[in-house]
Amino acid sequence: MRLGVLDVGSNTVHLLVVDAHPGAHPLAANSTRRLLRLAEHLTPAGAIDRAGVDALTDAVAAASAAAEDAGVEELLAFATSAVREAVNGEDVLEHVERETRVRLEVLPGTAEADLTFLAVRRWFGWSAGRLLVLDIGGGSLEIASGLDEAPDVSFSLPLGAGRLTRDRLAGDPPSSEAVRDVRRYVRQQIASRVRDVTRSGAPDRVVVTSKTFRSLARLCGAAASEAGPHVVRTLSREDLSPWVPRLAEMKVKQRADLAGVSEERAPQVLAGALVAEAVFELLGVEEAVVCPWALREGIILRRLDAIGADARTSVRAF
Repeated sequence: MRLGVLDVGSNTVHLLVVDAHPGAHPLAANSTRRLLRLAEHLTPAGAIDRAGVDALTDAVAAASAAAEDAGVEELLAFATSAVREAVNGEDVLEHVERETRVRLEVLPGTAEADLTFLAVRRWFGWSAGRLLVLDIGGGSLEIASGLDEAPDVSFSLPLGAGRLTRDRLAGDPPSSEAVRDVRRYVRQQIASRVRDVTRSGAPDRVVVTSKTFRSLARLCGAAASEAGPHVVRTLSREDLSPWVPRLAEMKVKQRADLAGVSEERAPQVLAGALVAEAVFELLGVEEAVVCPWALREGIILRRLDAIGADARTSVRAF
């Protein structure tokens, strides 16, 4: 069957179309994305403004049409922190559904961490042992650790690269005082949860996912995306740390010229690097492997599991 996953994040609206069946490896058919930067449409009161609502509605309508054109049988649509934390989030969801007939499910931060962990576990398999999975999104940082397909511990922190850039790193480049303040704030947030992670046991493998970590890995010398998803890519603390002060001194235009840093990601790659460095240091991570699967794939896998369970129930009924 052909499934579509529509991911409304803090930065983009991303449609992933896959051919998938229970028990089989999902195969990507096509992928389209639109830059939205929904988090930049938040008012001082924490509401998504009218321009943001209209832009979101247009993006969802376009993605829905693209999914239909691609022959998608079921569209799994969800939204993360930007909509989840907006004070008018429910009104926004109702407006989008009324105009597009697409109902966005709002994922809690822990669900983001759990589903990303599931995707990573399926990619690496049981032989990977205990996993520690780290994911920096636009609005939040997700951390999960465990031995099974469901993590023993998972949580979300408000340390997304887009959020930190918007709220705390004004200027091009930002002032050294602002960078120090963000560094201190990020480390305080992560340090408050270190014990939750470490008491679950030392990981056999540390894995990072999603665009921010992929960009940082590429910046530090990992293979380009054109090399394919099965090329092993790693990110080490030793390689990452020297980049943090260098990125802090660069203007956005200079960052956009770096390997692995797109024009749309250039404004927030410094914030992402600050979070990545902090979480590596505070959790004692020397090196992590980059996983090509993340939240969207986790949602697909969870849906396929449900379809498979329904099919087994139907067979037993006879």
